[in-house]
Amino acid sequence: MNGKNKLRRFVSRLRPIGNKKTAAAVLAPILAILALSAWALASPVGASPDDDYHLASAWCATNVDTEQCGLVPEKSERSVPNSLLASPCYAFKSTESASCQGAMFEDTNNFVTSDRGNFSGAYPPVYYSVMHLLAGSNIEVSAMLMRVLNILIFVGLTGVLYAILPVSRRPTLVWAWAISLVPLGMFLIASNNPSSWAIISAGTIWISLLGFLETTGARKIGLGLVATIATIVGAGARADAAAYAVVAVVVVLLLTARWDRKWILSTLLPLGLAALAAAFYLSTSQSTLVSSGLHSASDAAAGPGLKSLLINNLLNVPSLWAGVFGTWGLGWLDTTLPAVVWVAGLGCFGALAFSGLISESVRKLLAVTVVLAAVWIIPTYILLKSETFVGSEVQPRYILPLIVMLGGIAILHVGGTQLALSRGQIIALVSALSVSNALSLHFNMRRYLTGTDALGLNLDTNREWWWDIPILPMTVWIVGSVAFVALLLILAPSITRPRTVQSKRKEPGVRSDGDVDSAQPRVECEGAAHGAPPVPVRPQAEVVAGRALG
Repeated sequence: MNGKNKLRRFVSRLRPIGNKKTAAAVLAPILAILALSAWALASPVGASPDDDYHLASAWCATNVDTEQCGLVPEKSERSVPNSLLASPCYAFKSTESASCQGAMFEDTNNFVTSDRGNFSGAYPPVYYSVMHLLAGSNIEVSAMLMRVLNILIFVGLTGVLYAILPVSRRPTLVWAWAISLVPLGMFLIASNNPSSWAIISAGTIWISLLGFLETTGARKIGLGLVATIATIVGAGARADAAAYAVVAVVVVLLLTARWDRKWILSTLLPLGLAALAAAFYLSTSQSTLVSSGLHSASDAAAGPGLKSLLINNLLNVPSLWAGVFGTWGLGWLDTTLPAVVWVAGLGCFGALAFSGLISESVRKLLAVTVVLAAVWIIPTYILLKSETFVGSEVQPRYILPLIVMLGGIAILHVGGTQLALSRGQIIALVSALSVSNALSLHFNMRRYLTGTDALGLNLDTNREWWWDIPILPMTVWIVGSVAFVALLLILAPSITRPRTVQSKRKEPGVRSDGDVDSAQPRVECEGAAHGAPPVPVRPQAEVVAGRALG
């Protein structure tokens, strides 16, 4: 009998593993990896903007002679594999496939001297130093491993953050990503571009710091650790990501500010991370953009004066926002996407962000205003200093991190009515995002397989380029597209189930949005909604009273 009881207890412990929530929690990261891996395979080596620069920087991240990179007398130059610099042979030639690469990666002994790389400290060193660990003689394998690492960093950080965030904050995390990443974010996160880390960082820092300032105990420590890692990831990849980390800190302090000793002490971490980000920013020559702008000033050399330049750019900067959703090309801006992609993506972002404003407060509106101002003023200022117009120098990928942050804050719940979509609305949202992702993935693959002068649904026919793997392009496209749809369907219940805010049991270690007087413990009632006599619920320990989001 004793053995049977032990067996029953063991089986009872296993039962929760099989429930729907646990299955979804396990399946969602796998689906995200599959969806992003399809994007990683969708383009050849050198496909993301300035990849020749970024790949050479990864191969030459150390100041020592290696088999992959050699030192030369000129400190701003390195001896690098010629195939790294020549890999984007198809750039700006949209009708040509990636077949021009031919067998270039098989020649591992052809080195050239070049200044095309992060040899003078233009970028922070962390991203390139990490990628250097994967750099080897097989450039294609190394580049793909780097892409996979970026995917795992994104899914890993998001998964850990999802697990330790308060339940009420989880929909904000996942749906901020869902409405912001298609198509440009999907392409960049699964690429060799440091913008991958900038995007991951911006979407992680603000909400992990928000959770940090709202919680206590082990949850608080975990969220603080995630925020710290995210800051290093972003600030260690791009100088602008360091600036966006400071924006995230400002926003979170606005949302949570209280004249309370515990809150003031808790702000030491966000302020410390802002200082760390500023140090990264000032350590690179990219920081000189504030005073000098970007390289080319030819567009405005004979054009209108400062006033006309300012007005023109202020009115046209929103086209950069739309570029995030597909109005601009992918890759080296030479992969044009159909209008359905950006109409669907931008429509979903606008619709969900607008719906999220049903939960409002003065602080939330201020936070939205701060990020909106940043996403408008920062590119306008850089364009002014560069003496050029929208369409030159500043690209949508530079502001994508702020778009992710803006979407998240717009749908953030701060009390009152919570965002909840009808079944019809969620079907429309999932369908539109799925179509946008599938089409953009297909068009991106088509551009490199055959060039854009060839059309057709079947990506396997007449292809001129593909990886040396047994998996065919159509299989990659189908698996990636289906995985993305399945992922959205798993996430959908988080914003379709109606949630009652006023009579909800508080989570351990989470401050309540609705507590006003900490001296008077709030008593909730269970059962009243079902017609049963109300049963008082004891206030749970570890909950710190005080209005976190005013």
